[in-house]
Amino acid sequence: MAELSDNEQLSAGITGGDPVATSTLHDAFSDRIYFLALRDLRRREDAEDVRNETLLRVMQAIRAGRLASPDALPSYVLNTARNVIKETLRKGHRSESMEDRDFAAPDKTSPVDHTVKRAIEAVISRLKPRERDFLRLYYYDELPKEQISARLGIEEDRVRLIKSRALKSFREIYTRMSQM
Repeated sequence: MAELSDNEQLSAGITGGDPVATSTLHDAFSDRIYFLALRDLRRREDAEDVRNETLLRVMQAIRAGRLASPDALPSYVLNTARNVIKETLRKGHRSESMEDRDFAAPDKTSPVDHTVKRAIEAVISRLKPRERDFLRLYYYDELPKEQISARLGIEEDRVRLIKSRALKSFREIYTRMSQM
C-alpha cells in the first residue's frame, strides 16, 4: 500500500475533524494568506479577516468533499484567498455610497471644472435613452447587475454588453465633440 502524501494526510485529518490537522493547515498557509491579503488590502485588520475567512472556507470545502485532489490543496487555498480578497474589495467599495464620499468641493472659479461638467452633460444628453439610463443606474446609483437588468427589462447576461456599448457611445460622442 502506498504512503499518503502530506496533503492527503492533512485532508483526511480535516475531514475526520482532527484538531491537529486543522492546526497544521493554519500553520502551513496562514502567513502566505495574510501577506497576500495585506499586499492587496493595505490594512492589517482586513488581512486578518481574509486569512480567517479563507481558512474557514477551505476547511468547509475539504469536509464537504469539494477538494478534487489533495495535491491541489496549496493552489485551492491561494485561489480561495484571492476570491475572499476580491469580495472584501467589492464590499468595501459598495459600502461607501455616493453621499458618504468626501469629494473636494470644485473650485467655482476654475473654468476647467465648469467646462468638463458641461461637456459631460452634453455627451450624456446625446446618448440613447437606454444607454443614459444604464450609465445612471450603474455609476450613479451603483446598482448590481441583477437590479439593472430588472429595471431596464433586459436579461442579466446582456448587462455587460449594454455597458460596453454605452461606454463606447460615450467615448465616440465625446471624441467628436472635442474635435469641433
